[in-house]
Amino acid sequence: MKEEIIRRFTSYVQVDTQSNEDNESCPSTPGQLTFAQMLAEELRNIGMKDISLDEYGYLMATLPANTQKEVPVIGFLAHLDTASDFNGANVSPQFVENYDGGDITLNEAQQIVLSPKDFPELLTYKGQTLITTDGTSLLGADDKAGIAEIMTAMAYLIAHPEIKHGTVRVAFTPDEEIGRGPERFDVAAFGAKYAYTVDGGQLGELEYESFNAASVKIWCKGVNIHPGFAKGKMINSAKMAMEFQRRLPAEEAPETTDGYEGFYHLQSIQGNVEQTQLQYIIRDFDRNRFEERKANMQRIVDELRAIYGEDNLILEMKDTYYNMKEKIEPVIEIVHIAREVMEGLGIEPIIKPIRGGTDGSQLSYMGLPTPNLFAGGENFHGKYEYVSVESMVYASKVIIEIAKQFEQRA
Repeated sequence: MKEEIIRRFTSYVQVDTQSNEDNESCPSTPGQLTFAQMLAEELRNIGMKDISLDEYGYLMATLPANTQKEVPVIGFLAHLDTASDFNGANVSPQFVENYDGGDITLNEAQQIVLSPKDFPELLTYKGQTLITTDGTSLLGADDKAGIAEIMTAMAYLIAHPEIKHGTVRVAFTPDEEIGRGPERFDVAAFGAKYAYTVDGGQLGELEYESFNAASVKIWCKGVNIHPGFAKGKMINSAKMAMEFQRRLPAEEAPETTDGYEGFYHLQSIQGNVEQTQLQYIIRDFDRNRFEERKANMQRIVDELRAIYGEDNLILEMKDTYYNMKEKIEPVIEIVHIAREVMEGLGIEPIIKPIRGGTDGSQLSYMGLPTPNLFAGGENFHGKYEYVSVESMVYASKVIIEIAKQFEQRA
């Protein structure tokens, strides 16, 4: 299984699948469809059935049941795209065999080093095989590790028909990184009662709570006049934007919060005297506090409109996803099954809230309760990203054992 997972993963990361928030098409980049077509062929080759790939890049397939029991149909999902935060092209994975706990030179020429001084969790991987970047790109373990683990688990179940299981559905979806993954996902066609995304981080992560999330854009409109003759005429939109940011609570930002604490996050600011655009995301686990954060944004805009003029600030606010806990708690047994499977494999479950979201955040509200399983990666979205091969193998084993558990409990 180890060599099989390595082969798949290192093949997958060669395909540039970064999504693009500025492109409204689906998928937002052609590489995702190319990757989906490649995976569809692989699914056929390993013996999966009912393989479908639509024009939007949603790939689904079936592992038919091999038991006479009435077993709920379960699904496993991972996403095709990688993040746009850092270069995702020309990925050149490097291998560290039997990691000794020291510094790992990713790129000697550029003096890029992955060190436990900066990332102390590295020390938990002593003795393991790590796959890292070469310092010039992200790795793509988010979520090509998840895809490799699902594919390897399905191939194993097909090769071992003595392992009894119900019908298992798999799906690989586009544009998760830009929040659009489930937008065109056909839950009815997928046909699963429960599902799991394989999109988490370190070994043992098991998550069924996510943020409530919203995106915010604010346009500040000014009036640009020659500064020598600007008195009483100039309205500086950049200063207006700075004033908006100043009125947000400074302690409620990503860099100062953790656990169940929510935040306002200024993602970008672009502009000049004439016009400035602010882009934010709002996050909170508590739905009431989430709504209060949105109301606070509106209140600040209204205050600044009173100063600068009603038409000089435009606010666009859109909910992205909600805390999936509300939809998963009524069927919490699917979390318990995953926890017991991990414990049976000698993995300590790490049950914690996701300080973010997965496709499962939206799918759970679309009628498909979907908690999240670990995929084994660390330091997602950047040059210091890496994944443990041993964690990837465990993830595949968890998928296999979950399928077995649902059959045994039927």
